[in-house]
Amino acid sequence: MALWKDSNTPAASPTPAAPPLAVPPAVPARELDKSTNIAALNPEPPRKPKERPEVKESVIAAGLTIEGKIEGSGNVRMSGRFKGDVNVDGNLAIDAGAHLSGQIRAGVVVVGGELEGNIIAAKRVEVLETAVITGDVKAGTIQVAAGARMRGHMEFGWDDKPAVTKAADLKGYGSTT
Repeated sequence: MALWKDSNTPAASPTPAAPPLAVPPAVPARELDKSTNIAALNPEPPRKPKERPEVKESVIAAGLTIEGKIEGSGNVRMSGRFKGDVNVDGNLAIDAGAHLSGQIRAGVVVVGGELEGNIIAAKRVEVLETAVITGDVKAGTIQVAAGARMRGHMEFGWDDKPAVTKAADLKGYGSTT
């Protein structure tokens, strides 16, 4: 077939146009077969997973021995040995096999290893079955698993505020005035 018009060749008859392609009707997203994974047929944009705030955790790995002081925000996980005080605006986890000697102030404290020291003013303390605590514990709530061991004093469920703050609050409770 020539692309130019040759006077010796008869004029070619025009080629019939191809019929238009059949386009299937739009299928609503709810009626799609779940086995097909064709994003072009789904008119809804893909959903992004909910973003969680990044929780930072510092780890003292098993096999490490550190002496000092830990202060700051974020979570701390003890798997090794630490001697010193821990004061964090976050959570503290003492894994089974870990050892901590010192005072603890944290939001939530989970003890699975050994603690020689006091837990002061935590919101919640969880004492796992592998835990050994030698010291006092003061928390909003305490959960103790069977098999855990502790030698010390526990306080929980108490506010730091006194129940009665003024003498006027005592009126009518056994007073004669």
